[in-house]
Amino acid sequence: MDAKAYNATLAELRKDRDQIKKAKAALASLEEARDKKIRTLAGYEKANAERIAPAAGLGLADIARIAPALAPPALHSSEPTAPDGPTDDSLSPRAPSDITPTGAAPRAAAPTRTQPQSPARDDRQDPAPPPASAPGQDRELPAIPDGPQGDRWFAHTPNLTSTHPNFTQQARSTVFLDTTTGTLVHRDQTLRLTLPDTRAATILQAVFHAVPEGTERIFITAGDPWHHQADRHPFLKDAVAAWLNAPIDGWRTDTGRGKDKMAGHFVHPRNPVGRYQSDNGRHHVEIRSVGEWFDPEGADPTTIRDAFVLLWKALRAHWNDAVLMGSPSQTGRDLWTRTIPARGQHADGYPVLSEELRGLLHATAGQGRTELLTPPAVPDPLPALVEYDRTFAYAKHTWKSPVGTPRRITARTFASWSEKEQAKALYGCGHWHVRVTVPETWNHVGLLPAPAPGDRAWHYPATPGTTFTTWAGGPEIHTALTNPLTPWRIEILDGLLFDDGKPLDDWAKKLKEAWATLAAQADLHGDPAQRQAARLASRAVRSLLLYGIGSFAQRPRTVTGTTPRTHERDVPADAEIIGFTDQTITWQRPTGFTRDPNAHPEWAAAIWSGARAALLSQRHRDDNTYAGALHTPPGTVVAFRTDALYLTTPQSWPYHGQPGDYLNKGHLTGPLAAPATEEQLLALRDAGRTALKES
Repeated sequence: MDAKAYNATLAELRKDRDQIKKAKAALASLEEARDKKIRTLAGYEKANAERIAPAAGLGLADIARIAPALAPPALHSSEPTAPDGPTDDSLSPRAPSDITPTGAAPRAAAPTRTQPQSPARDDRQDPAPPPASAPGQDRELPAIPDGPQGDRWFAHTPNLTSTHPNFTQQARSTVFLDTTTGTLVHRDQTLRLTLPDTRAATILQAVFHAVPEGTERIFITAGDPWHHQADRHPFLKDAVAAWLNAPIDGWRTDTGRGKDKMAGHFVHPRNPVGRYQSDNGRHHVEIRSVGEWFDPEGADPTTIRDAFVLLWKALRAHWNDAVLMGSPSQTGRDLWTRTIPARGQHADGYPVLSEELRGLLHATAGQGRTELLTPPAVPDPLPALVEYDRTFAYAKHTWKSPVGTPRRITARTFASWSEKEQAKALYGCGHWHVRVTVPETWNHVGLLPAPAPGDRAWHYPATPGTTFTTWAGGPEIHTALTNPLTPWRIEILDGLLFDDGKPLDDWAKKLKEAWATLAAQADLHGDPAQRQAARLASRAVRSLLLYGIGSFAQRPRTVTGTTPRTHERDVPADAEIIGFTDQTITWQRPTGFTRDPNAHPEWAAAIWSGARAALLSQRHRDDNTYAGALHTPPGTVVAFRTDALYLTTPQSWPYHGQPGDYLNKGHLTGPLAAPATEEQLLALRDAGRTALKES
């Protein structure tokens, strides 16, 4: 870009700025007029929030905020809280671990539940809405009720157990389509389709004309057709919902069939799933994004087809009945069920925890650590930005997992144990309700997650003297007590303690072997296209484990539906309006937990806790050394992103290409302006990766 182009772009940017200001002002005016009409409607004695909400395109909570008189009784009820248990200022840290039991646990609060988007449907009763945090305040985490009420949580759901499947999974006939070029790959055929547009109707018509019978899954390899009218919608998710729900002659939304197919569309801004069935019931087909499995990196449909073939062959070496399903989470969990032992201790399967304990784990066990540290916690400018990414990280933490019915460990029970018993419990498979105090001399990053404002948000307090109450897994508690700098003070309020087991070990070992085989092919194959296919296949194995673990968490589900504008009364009262067309209203509503026989949030929580702890400190036994954030000088950690660290100085940590090893993926030499937003961090990350490759 030269100076003339630079100045011209600046002028265009100023015009954009002015237009955005005008649009915001117009939007504010429209919203003010809408709110005024809602308040006017509230004056009618028979006004009904359930009718007003879809007419206004808002949820019930929004209507209640604008016109409190219209709030349903459930939104007026007071929310349970979890006040802290008593403190004892006379208690002081004691060797070897700063564990301080309190005399009583916090009082009960119902588990907080959020509803991430999911396509599955369920007719169970809806859970209570999660308690909201006041602006700027940390949200309250739930606690186990005192006495017999809480003790009843410590059970399994009747007649719900993970068992070895007694059926063979059926493969789906799959094609791969690049909607940008029209290239379609079906088995060993490569065809060129004419696509006048990228509507779902056009894609279905073109594919079934080219491959008349048998197509059950269409993988989109490039083009993102669900974004083709994104400029007409305020949010990308709205554009995707409109694309999925547009009427198609001869087709309707699929109602589901078979053991590996869920009903309804899945509205996701980047990787949605469209599920359709023909009006005559003969055809069922999914339109999916290959991005669920891996970043295609510009690969053509033939190479992507080859990647899936290589993936299938690598899995067949370990599972003679392996079948690739629509998503890595479905496939990963199906493969796991086929490792459940037929004989021995767990031949009867793995029972599913009570819904109360699953709700508790859902509300209190976060996933990956994502944190950006800004000045003065880091220097500005940065001397450099160095990225270290843990290779196949979650595979490192599957060797031990919680099994069986957990025991409740109250503060009083924990206090009655010897130090050896306490240390053994905290090193085992547990999930603990704790009060944490940051040491007065602390000058490094935070160690334990604390609830932050916002749904499912977490932060990591590091200010000396700060005290907070949270839930954390055993690996993080152990790291906080044994870190190489200063032990933190941990007060045990309550906890779940499981037996140690290996329910995921065989599954993970097979996936790691498949991953290693494909990674070796990616390094050694003589054909560049096959090297790329093998590399993509190895990343797909990573997705099998990563998303398979995530699927064990079994989040409460949300369904998406559409209702004709002429029947807006039929929109469910608890639904949130997420999109409009002239003909239809698109909505979503929570449905709570399903009776999923493979729901094991205790496994996902344990792995996530182990991965967060390894970002802080990880021992390399063969090299007799340690790696992680706590083994860097204070002020050098810029960010955490799930399984990656961003530092201001390079490290000499060993790398052998094994799961969990820290790989140097980027190095950008400074001085650099310290990033203040995630977008700025990612821009520096990409520049650092490019710079490292070039060097």
